[in-house]
Amino acid sequence: MSEQARPTPDPLADIVISEEARRKAEEFIEEEEGAANRLEGWLGALLVFAAVAMSVFHLYTAYAIVPTQTLRPLHVAMVLVLSFLIFPVARRFRHRIMWWDWIAAALSIAIVVYLINGGDDFTDRNTSPNDWDIVFGIALIVLVLEAMRRTNGWIMPVVTLAFVAYALAGPYLPQPWTHKGYEVGRLIGHMYMTLEGIYGVAVDVSSSLIILFTIFGAFLQYSGAGKFYIDFSFSAMGGKPTGAGRTVVLASFLLGGPSGSGVATTVTLGSVAYPMLAKVGYERNAAGGLLAAGGLGAIISPPVLGAAAFLIAEFLKISYLDVLLMAVIPTILFYLALFLMVEIDARKYGMGNTTFAKVDSVWNLTRKYWFHFLSLVSIVAFMMWGFSPVLSVFWATVVSLATSMLRRDTALIPYDLFTGKLPLLRGIATSPLVKAMEGGSIGVLNVAATCAGAGIIVGVVTLTGLGLKFSSIVIDYAGGSLLLTALFTALVVWIVGLAVPVTASYIISAVIAAPALIKLGVPDFAAHMFIFYYAVLSEVSPPTALSPFAAAAITGGDPYKTTLQCWKYTVPAFLVPFMFVLDPSGLGLLLMGSTKALATANWWMIAEVTLTAAVGISALAAGFQGWAFKKTTLPERWMFIVAGFALVYPSIVADVIGFGLVALAVAMQMLRKSTPPKPA
Repeated sequence: MSEQARPTPDPLADIVISEEARRKAEEFIEEEEGAANRLEGWLGALLVFAAVAMSVFHLYTAYAIVPTQTLRPLHVAMVLVLSFLIFPVARRFRHRIMWWDWIAAALSIAIVVYLINGGDDFTDRNTSPNDWDIVFGIALIVLVLEAMRRTNGWIMPVVTLAFVAYALAGPYLPQPWTHKGYEVGRLIGHMYMTLEGIYGVAVDVSSSLIILFTIFGAFLQYSGAGKFYIDFSFSAMGGKPTGAGRTVVLASFLLGGPSGSGVATTVTLGSVAYPMLAKVGYERNAAGGLLAAGGLGAIISPPVLGAAAFLIAEFLKISYLDVLLMAVIPTILFYLALFLMVEIDARKYGMGNTTFAKVDSVWNLTRKYWFHFLSLVSIVAFMMWGFSPVLSVFWATVVSLATSMLRRDTALIPYDLFTGKLPLLRGIATSPLVKAMEGGSIGVLNVAATCAGAGIIVGVVTLTGLGLKFSSIVIDYAGGSLLLTALFTALVVWIVGLAVPVTASYIISAVIAAPALIKLGVPDFAAHMFIFYYAVLSEVSPPTALSPFAAAAITGGDPYKTTLQCWKYTVPAFLVPFMFVLDPSGLGLLLMGSTKALATANWWMIAEVTLTAAVGISALAAGFQGWAFKKTTLPERWMFIVAGFALVYPSIVADVIGFGLVALAVAMQMLRKSTPPKPA
């Protein structure tokens, strides 16, 4: 919200969001998750059965032992088959399955059958594959590229092909990018016949963790947990001057924690919350920016943190609980920034006299649906109890199923099945449980296809040594300066994120950019968390700014103005990662990166660096908004901005300057007569 254009109550505040707006918002979800077919009859039943079977299989593998050499190829085959049958080759072929889709699905199965039947002999000849190995390997790469195109669009396949071309054309490239080059057979052997290429780390995480979390999220959704989290937030924040903005912040955290999807959280929350935001005075672009910022928090919020968090654990060979622990303080600081922004909005635009009705009392909602909170925290509880992440999410899913049966309106298995009022087969087929199992499998397809494609990229990087080359180039350009290297790395991650989704952006940047930071002494966990947070910026950066664009579709605002508003709300928090990269004291924000370190942690240092970060975020919020306790003058505004940047840079001198400027700016505000804001 600019100071030149003060918000006025939106005349559409009391009008239900139009179906056209909902349709446009759904299109942005489809852009992220693919435009799926909607099939009926025996074809629809077949796809439901296949999706449910995929979920059942992966739930089984969470509890039983399935060899890695079998699980990963089977997972990729299932993903490919469902991707070709559910997502059309082009929109004009939507809602039907064409003959080429059946051929692609059959070929996907043939590839994995050939691999599994080959046994140890198949993997042993990866450096000198035979003709059939090469044929099936090329077919697999083509199918993975096509599955990515159908579920994520053209950009990721093009980027992947560029890496493949780099591997093949090594001797013909200029220095320092040159390498010895690899023939097609050697490349196929690495990508298809080992666990280093397509079936590498990314697919390992997708097959063992990501799909289980999407199933868990689907169980929560179909048991009504999402609706409860929104109602709870509305009720808890209702009737207060900043209630509308606070509700969006709290609800986005509760919704985003289990979903891990920025666009889905934005659309789900926006369809309910936008009329409320408009009523209290948010203009369209500002409302959309706040909704998108809340959705962005879904990707960095425990217990899911989007798919990239599982990859961090696998890359670093640490437990997923450690990753959750590292995310706690940065997540708190992110939501602190949002809370400060909405608090300033209320004061800046005089929203103090506007209230909205509560859905129900907090007590009544909690008394009826308390078990949804149990489902949310059970994952962490199981991990702290000593269970592996895979078993933790498995048992959390079981808890979600069991607790949903406590009430008729949340039951995943309808009560009428037990009373005989509903026919058994039809009741099971139409039950929320089956829908949740189906949704869990379909929801993972776009991420899993991206992970398979990213495996090709990682394979090229490991074969050619591109990561080390790139790191040397970055460090040379930065002159060995850690600050400049961090800035260049953030820029590289951001540029990569402009073209590809968060998961792919993290994987690519982790293998080509992280080594530069690690070479300069940054701990590996801090380097990967730094890259993760800047990869998340791809969610709000054009041309892939899907969350703000989806929010703009709901509010009727301008997509690019909405994106700028989203940046205003989130930039203060996204400067925090520099604190845990530039100085060892900043590692306190990550709680030292290990649960084992907590026993010997310097809690005073952790508290000090967290307080410094919080004050820095507050200063940046005041500076970007042009309002603290009252409207800032130009000198005050620049004091807050400079102080914020100084406090983000971890050094004693910078901290003294930052705290001094904050104190001076606050004193100037207190001594100056305030001008009451005009009513919104």
